[in-house]
Amino acid sequence: MTQATFQFLSDHPVILGAAKVVIVFMVLSGAIAFLVYVERKVLAFMQARLGPMRVGPWGLLQAIADPIKLMLKEDIVPAEADKALFLIAPVIGVIAAFTAFSVIPFTEHFVISDLNIGILFALAVSSLGIYGIILGGWASNSHYPLLGALRSSAQLVSYEVAAGIAIVSVVLLSHSLSMVEIVKHQQETGWWNVCVQPVAFFVYLVAAIAETNRSPFDLPEAESELTAGFHTEYSGFRFSLFFMAEYTAMVLVSSIGVTLFFGGWLRPFAGVHALDFLDYAPVASLLGFAVFIGWLARRTAVAGERRFWMALAAGLVLLAVAAVPVLDKVQGIFWFSAKVIVFLYAFIWYRGTFPRYRYDQLMNLGWRWMIPLALANLVGTAVVDYLVHPQATAAWMGR
Repeated sequence: MTQATFQFLSDHPVILGAAKVVIVFMVLSGAIAFLVYVERKVLAFMQARLGPMRVGPWGLLQAIADPIKLMLKEDIVPAEADKALFLIAPVIGVIAAFTAFSVIPFTEHFVISDLNIGILFALAVSSLGIYGIILGGWASNSHYPLLGALRSSAQLVSYEVAAGIAIVSVVLLSHSLSMVEIVKHQQETGWWNVCVQPVAFFVYLVAAIAETNRSPFDLPEAESELTAGFHTEYSGFRFSLFFMAEYTAMVLVSSIGVTLFFGGWLRPFAGVHALDFLDYAPVASLLGFAVFIGWLARRTAVAGERRFWMALAAGLVLLAVAAVPVLDKVQGIFWFSAKVIVFLYAFIWYRGTFPRYRYDQLMNLGWRWMIPLALANLVGTAVVDYLVHPQATAAWMGR
C-alpha cells in the first residue's frame, strides 16, 4: 500500500506538491509549539529548576495549552494605532518564514521546489519578515515598539551582509545556487562543507543568531530598555504570530545551516561503506527511545502517567516496525531532523549561557569583525578554488 501511494503521488505532481506543502506546514507548526516547551525545559535544567510540570505528564501538554491560552486572550488594538497596518504586520513575518521552506531539501526528493537559485530565494524571502516588524513598530504609534523595530532592521541589515558573504563562499565551492546540488556536492567530495569552510560556518552561525533576534543579540526586545520591543502593544493571537515567526525563523536558519555546512539529509561519512549500519539509525533511535520511555514509566508512581508512558513506548515500537519497509525514504529525513535539533539546542544553550550585548558592541561585532572576516574568507576561497579547479571555476563563472 505504501509503494502504491508513492507511485500515485509521483504520477500526479500537483497533488504531490500540495501534499508536501500541507505536510511541511503541519509538521513545522507542531514542531514550533514543542520547541517552546523544550526551550523552557532546557533553560530550567540549566538554572536548576523544573520548568513546566503541571499540564500533562512532565508538562508535555504545555505546548498545547500555551497556544490555546493566547488564542483565547483579548486582541487589543491601541486607540492611536494605525489599525490596518497593526493587524497585518504579524502575518507578514509568519508568511515570509514559512514560504522560505519551499526550497529547503529535507531529502533529495522531498523538496517543495528545487529552484536553481534556491539559496538566493530563501535569503530574499526570509528577509521580507523584517517588514512585519517595521510595520508593527510604526503602526503601534508608541516609542518603545518603534525603537525596537529600528533596532531589529539595523541588526538584520548588518548581519545579513555577513551571512550572505559566508554563503557565497559555499556557493563558490559547490558551483551552484541550488540547495540540492550543494548537498550533492558534499556527497561527491565526501566532506561536509563545515570541514573546508569553518570560518564561513562561524560567521553564518553568529549572523543567524543575530538575524533571529535571539540571545545574546536580542536587543530589539530588551526588557530593561524597551519593555518588550516591537511587540509591546500586541496581545493574544497576534502576539503569538510574532512569537511563531521568531521560532519559525530559528528552524529556517538551522535548516539552511544544515544544508549548506552539514550535508543536509546525508548521514555522517556517507561514502564510507564500513559505516552503512548507520542507515538503520532511525529504527535504532525509535527503539532506544521506546526502551527509555518504558524505563521511565516503571519509575513513575502515578498510574495515569504510567499508562501514558507505556502507550507512548508501544507507539514508538510500532513506528519503528513501520519504518523498516521504507527505511531508504525516511533515513534522509531522520538525519536532517537530527542535525536541525542540534542547531536548535545550540540556540537554547546560547540563550542560557551568554549575557546580552550592548547595542554598540553588537554593531561593532557585525561591521568591524564579521563582515571583514567573511570577506577575507571569500577571497581566500575564490583563490584556492581557482587554483585547484581552474577550468570548472572559469566555466561556472562564464555561465
